[in-house]
Amino acid sequence: MAIPDHSRANFDTLLRAASDGNLALIECIDASTREPRCVLCAVGRNGGEYIFTPFGHLADGNPYDAYLPPDPDDPTGFLASPAT
Repeated sequence: MAIPDHSRANFDTLLRAASDGNLALIECIDASTREPRCVLCAVGRNGGEYIFTPFGHLADGNPYDAYLPPDPDDPTGFLASPAT
């Protein structure tokens, strides 16, 4: 799967914010589940006000359990989780 252009642009924005020291980790409430989430945000300014642009939340628990990485032997596939 190719990374979409909008995701690449958001990642570039995130890198710029990090290099400028304009990142924040903010506790928010998930709009769907109403659970608290730690959200990574870029920080900007509009006049005298701060603007926080959310990019995503940190994984709860062990992130290695939350995601399946791409399969290096199959460019269209992902590694399967081990059977439990």
